[in-house]
Amino acid sequence: MLIIPAIDLKDGQCVRLKQGEMDSATVFSANPAEMAGKWLANGARRLHLVDLNGAFAGKPINEKAIKAIIEELGDEIPVQLGGGIRDLDTIERYLDDGISYVIIGSAAVKNPGFLRDACTAFPGHIIVGLDAKDGKVAVEGWSKVTGHDVIDLAKRFQDYGVESVVYTDIGRDGMLSGVNVDATVRLAQALTIPVIASGGVTNLDDVRKLCAVEAEGIMGAITGRAIYEGTLDFTAAQALADELSGE
Repeated sequence: MLIIPAIDLKDGQCVRLKQGEMDSATVFSANPAEMAGKWLANGARRLHLVDLNGAFAGKPINEKAIKAIIEELGDEIPVQLGGGIRDLDTIERYLDDGISYVIIGSAAVKNPGFLRDACTAFPGHIIVGLDAKDGKVAVEGWSKVTGHDVIDLAKRFQDYGVESVVYTDIGRDGMLSGVNVDATVRLAQALTIPVIASGGVTNLDDVRKLCAVEAEGIMGAITGRAIYEGTLDFTAAQALADELSGE
């Protein structure tokens, strides 16, 4: 089970939002590359980046900060990136820069053909990000809840060839309220590709709960606010996950 530190980028800074609200941003670092180096030094085996401005603008905005992070990490660990990725040229550019996995979220829901094309063009490098509330998929920075059932949509995207699914319970993200384990397990059980849990990872109890259901197909958990505010010690969390996974 991977514990994956998140670096959310807004105006070139490392921030965290509450439930996706841009005006609720808390700045944790003015130097995201330095923060990435810290997580690497603390034993991170993968990093999760989000271009928040890009997600709202529909195009990359924080590329300078992203490149600085990749330069800081070298090729030590894989980096997955989401936010504002709407065309194949952007994906190609990010992969050329050194990003390992590109996460397609709202664009996958609104334009499934784009997701299919991306999976065909860049096999093994495309992750789909599904944000859901009460089992229904939300798009556009969580401002719109669609009628799409998250499991039905995930199954279709699995058939396209996505590498994995990042599943976020938007009612819990950034709220330090615990993971929605049941919903994450239901999704993982319905798929043959791995699920990465996101939203609400708060403390070591959440790590224990996720490790207990790892065999259902949950390969990792993204954590942001908890590791920045100190309710979760990242190094202890990864050590616990390794111990419970028998590594």
